Amino acid sequence: MPEPLVLVFDIGTQSARGVLIDRAGHIVRCVREVYEKPYISRRPGWAEQRPDYYFERMCAVSRRLRAEDEESFGRVRAMTLTCFRDSTVCLGADGKPLRDGILWLDQRRAEHPKPMPAAKRALFALVGMSETVDLLQKTSACNWIAENEPELWEKTEKFLCLSTYLNYRFTGRVADSSASLMAKMPYDYKKREWDRHGLTREAYDIPQRMLCEIVPSGTTLGGVTQEAAALTGLPAGLPVIASGADKGCETLGLGVIGPDKAALSFGTSCSVQITTRRYVEPSPFMPAYPAVPNDRYNPEIQLFRGYWMLTWFKENFAPDLVEQAKALGCSAEALLDRQMLAVPPGSDGLLVLPHWNPGLTAPHSRGAMIGFTDVHTRAHVYRAILEGLNFGLMEGLRGMEKRAGQPIRTLRLGGGGSRSDAVAQLTANMFGLSVERVQTNESSALGAAECLWVALGEYKDYEDAIAHMVRVRDRFTPDGEEHAIYERIFKEAFLPYYKTVYPLHKTLGRLTER
Repeated sequence: MPEPLVLVFDIGTQSARGVLIDRAGHIVRCVREVYEKPYISRRPGWAEQRPDYYFERMCAVSRRLRAEDEESFGRVRAMTLTCFRDSTVCLGADGKPLRDGILWLDQRRAEHPKPMPAAKRALFALVGMSETVDLLQKTSACNWIAENEPELWEKTEKFLCLSTYLNYRFTGRVADSSASLMAKMPYDYKKREWDRHGLTREAYDIPQRMLCEIVPSGTTLGGVTQEAAALTGLPAGLPVIASGADKGCETLGLGVIGPDKAALSFGTSCSVQITTRRYVEPSPFMPAYPAVPNDRYNPEIQLFRGYWMLTWFKENFAPDLVEQAKALGCSAEALLDRQMLAVPPGSDGLLVLPHWNPGLTAPHSRGAMIGFTDVHTRAHVYRAILEGLNFGLMEGLRGMEKRAGQPIRTLRLGGGGSRSDAVAQLTANMFGLSVERVQTNESSALGAAECLWVALGEYKDYEDAIAHMVRVRDRFTPDGEEHAIYERIFKEAFLPYYKTVYPLHKTLGRLTER
């Protein structure tokens, strides 16, 4: 019998991929389509896109997969999709979007969200959460739409995550996995159900009728409709199975399911995730996300605009290297990595605070770069950015280790930045831990495929799936001398400086507020 395959659509911020994966975790075929325009920005700070733009890209990569390898395409037994988080869609009564979707990169704010009951506000003030609740309310798409587009909000039949809408386009069912609903919605992450009385319900009180059906990961949502089949080339009736959001699938694809490993994601947004059997908040009052395995959670610390900082750096300070890299057929990062290796640990005293976008627990945080002298070069700045991102992730991981009681011994790397050997070795040296990369860079798709094969009964559980599908390709061992240097910088400079300048960041925001 021909070897069966599964199909994973991986919808990223910059591109869409269709990936065929076998039972052993081999990537049989991968087709990628880069977005011509990842988002539309009608005003400064806005980031929107037509919801059907992503579905159209999925249809295109599906047709390409079929055209390039019809034999393999014909062996697909089931499909799923994994998608970036915190991006939402307003659906009308006719089942069509009422406006462009608002993406996770969007920075607009509601000025006058619905007032919270005085008793609840007093309770949040008592535990020091007032500013966080205010930020949640003001940055949520639903509150902005209700305030600025009230007629459209009245017409909204369903308010959905982007992943939910894409599932709907394939199956006609308005449902999603409990591991996909990471957005500013009234969701109880611990119970994996819609929140009725907690913090998220107070922050964004979306009527229950407007929310989707929640199902466990591994649930068959339905079959590919005739309409979707005609657009994609997939067979009508092909099972569509719910998996999870991109970060959770990536963590699973990296084989991070036990208590001694952590997943670092070096992408547009940087993050560190662990996997726990009990619900453990990554920081006080911040939720742990439901993992793809339905009995686990993924506490996470995220640095928004993480490796986007390198894109910013290249565009503003290394355009010549970008052009040189094109001529050489390599990436600008590869050239910068070579220059970085000549810079000593700690970048000769240059230190970057990587909080370029405010986090929920520190809503006034800003980025900073300190320690300049006349010895510093472009390579120093590049290395300092990488070091700053790792320092931020070190802070997050160590806090989660304490709260979860899970000492981490191994790091698994994913995301575009993980392809660099220099970055992987730097990370090992800074954390003082063994760093590993698995057999593929398509770790989100691999994790989603593990969910499919477990759901199809090929493997008894996720441990079994990981044992058969995930293989360590590279291992980087920390340099003890460099780690000692970084440990002192982290404890004696990075942590104290961040605590010291945070009040000044708050003042700067107030003085320059538009």
